[in-house]
Amino acid sequence: FFMERKTHVKANRKEIVLAKLRKSFSCTPRKLKNFVMDFFPVLRWLPKYQCKEYIWGDIMSGLVIGIILVPQAIAYSLLAGLKPIYSLYTSFFANIIYFLMGTSRHVSVGIFSLISLMVGQVVDRELLLAGFDLNDDVIPALGHGSLQSDSQSNTTVFNLTTDRMNAECGKECYAISIATALTFVAGVYQVLMGVFRLGFVSMYLSESVLDGFATGASLTILTAQVKYLIGIKIPRSQGHGMLVITWINIFRNISQANICDIITSAICIVVLVTAKELGDRYKHKLKFPLPTELIVIVVATLVSHYGNLNEAFSSSVSGAIPTGFIAPKVPRFDLMIRVAVDALPLAVVSFVFTVSLSEMCAKKYAYTIRANQEMFAVGFCNIIPSFFHSFATSAALAKTLVKTSTGCQTQVSGVISAMVVLLVLLFLAPLFYSLQKCVLACIIIVSLRGALRKFRDLPARYHVNKVDTVVWVVTMSASALISTEIGLLVGIVFSMLCIIVRTQKPRTALLGQIQDTNFYEDDFEYENLSSVPKVKIFRFEAPLYYANRNYFLKSLYRLTDLDPNLEAARRKKYEKKEKQHLKKGNQPTVNGLGRRDTTLQLVPKQIDFQALVVDCSSIPFLDTTGVNTLKEILKDYKELNISVLLACCNPSVIDSLKRGGYFGKDSRSMQEMLFYSIHNAVWFAKDQN
Repeated sequence: FFMERKTHVKANRKEIVLAKLRKSFSCTPRKLKNFVMDFFPVLRWLPKYQCKEYIWGDIMSGLVIGIILVPQAIAYSLLAGLKPIYSLYTSFFANIIYFLMGTSRHVSVGIFSLISLMVGQVVDRELLLAGFDLNDDVIPALGHGSLQSDSQSNTTVFNLTTDRMNAECGKECYAISIATALTFVAGVYQVLMGVFRLGFVSMYLSESVLDGFATGASLTILTAQVKYLIGIKIPRSQGHGMLVITWINIFRNISQANICDIITSAICIVVLVTAKELGDRYKHKLKFPLPTELIVIVVATLVSHYGNLNEAFSSSVSGAIPTGFIAPKVPRFDLMIRVAVDALPLAVVSFVFTVSLSEMCAKKYAYTIRANQEMFAVGFCNIIPSFFHSFATSAALAKTLVKTSTGCQTQVSGVISAMVVLLVLLFLAPLFYSLQKCVLACIIIVSLRGALRKFRDLPARYHVNKVDTVVWVVTMSASALISTEIGLLVGIVFSMLCIIVRTQKPRTALLGQIQDTNFYEDDFEYENLSSVPKVKIFRFEAPLYYANRNYFLKSLYRLTDLDPNLEAARRKKYEKKEKQHLKKGNQPTVNGLGRRDTTLQLVPKQIDFQALVVDCSSIPFLDTTGVNTLKEILKDYKELNISVLLACCNPSVIDSLKRGGYFGKDSRSMQEMLFYSIHNAVWFAKDQN
């Protein structure tokens, strides 16, 4: 039977473009209102806020996240190479802006270890190029409410007041200038991606690439914190191979380890890991997770302060954290040019993690998000805070899971978390002066448990898909051993190469008929399949294009045990030899040749099939080379009196064949060459024979 195609009316593209432009640039009060409400989703959902139903869950989750945010913000400042005050600024502004612009009710946007690491690597590189010393272990003495130091130590002079902070621009000022410039450019990239609807870029970051990238970065983070754990003073490694260089420096200086820091680190890690494991085991019985990090920080600060650990044992401490807000400052344009390339992977990673977590929460709690608006939200979470001495942000998985488990209902919980951070910023920050850096390092390392546990899942991952496992290993290794940015690029390129290789050498098979049915399957994979007499059925499980043309032909010739080109050449030689013998008057004896001249190479091969059916159900598209390849086998097999029939072609493949002239000029023979099922093609071949 023949299925008639529908006739599609071709739309005038010029008119469509003009109509879209008119619609885009027209401005009416209603359209302006919708634009504002779409850009600030809070205007849509906040008036419908059900206070009695939502408020307690939002307050509880907001308080818990705020309590977690404070110690994490202080700790992650080590990763970013900045002072803790800037991490607190980042956490505060990100929560406020996402409350106004975000569409996910449950995602927690703020400071994130992976993003902090990427920022810190750029900051360290630029500081080194500017001639600053990367050693951050020198802590000036605190006296009479101010933190004072000389210009030779590359530190900043602060006036610790509740309303303002004056600073001389030294190492710290330059570091935050780099971070804000990087953050601003990353935010601009994200907004531009939203304007031009480039969210599809995230599709090229597969789960294996993201997991491998996060795990490799976690190893880098872990390595960077070891010097704080054991209290040694080594230069902060920079550039490619940071992980290896850092470990070499650690072992070279292991004799300088600080016993006080080692003991403190051991105690903190045991307490944190034990609390986390107990929390995971009994989380169904706990209404909210225990604020273990905050408890550890408070106890450790009190012990360090009253035990005078800094002076008595030379234990490195956080130092003074000023209160209040610094006056806004426009990010430096000259630094933006220097970090423009570094901002691109930062923007992509930040966006991908935010959108993937938002989609995960939306699917779990049955609501929808707008990915493009999420890109705008995270973009402005970077652009606006960059004027207020903040650095790049992203959604964080651990805090998002805590947020959902503590009763979060809407984005209002983010405002509550911001108020907790604001309380610390205005009043409590100086209390953390005596907090040891090794305690912060412990918090960072324990927070990496989830990413490091991916190694335990490696056998299961390998069992599910070997190629994805290889992608994970390559991405993880490149991220850890080279650098995070190059590791991400290597992961993307390698995963694409894997896809290309898999399409270059896909599965091919000869099909047999399932007994007493009209269905056909792989004769190599299944038992009790019957072959069809005089018919070969070939399946190719990939698009047929220029890169796999040769593999298609080789597989077809190998499985059918017939190369039509060689067979045609053999027949021509046979015919030529036969004519020569007939001219000489020799009597033909065997296949027309004399006994002495008979050779196996010239005897035509006995072909056991007269029709070749190509199952095109797994061929999604053809390019010009693919069409020419099918035309080539049609011509080659026709010379051997073997008909080639195509089955199960999709409309795209059929259109490509028509445009390529496969069915002839007027496509009259299409009904005898194209079939909508393998069984129809087989029956036609039998009738033809």
